[in-house]
This record gives sequence, C-alpha cells and structure tokens, in this order.
Amino acid sequence: MDSVEKTPMGSELWSVFDFARRYRLTVREQNRLLMLFGPVASAADLLSNARRNQLI
Repeated sequence: MDSVEKTPMGSELWSVFDFARRYRLTVREQNRLLMLFGPVASAADLLSNARRNQLI
C-alpha cells in the first residue's frame, strides 16, 4: 500500500466567498473576513475568526 501524505486538519485553503456561502454568513461578515485574510485563507483561520448571528 502506498503511503499517502495527509495534510493537517484545517490547513487546506478555502475561498472566503465559498466559506461564507457554506456557513451562511452575512455579507458584512464576509467582507470582514476578506479584509482580514484576502480572498483565500486556511479553514482553521476562517473557522476561528468567523462570527455568526445567534438564531435563538
């Protein structure tokens, strides 16, 4: 069996636009993340910095 090199969880790069759509972020929050990271960031950075409105 070939050894497959796995990337650490959260180190894959995401488009901020795709991330915002997937996690249903507001346009304001999407713009904030764009200002922080630019158009692409690691999943760990996006998850730790995204803010969502409370539904309850």
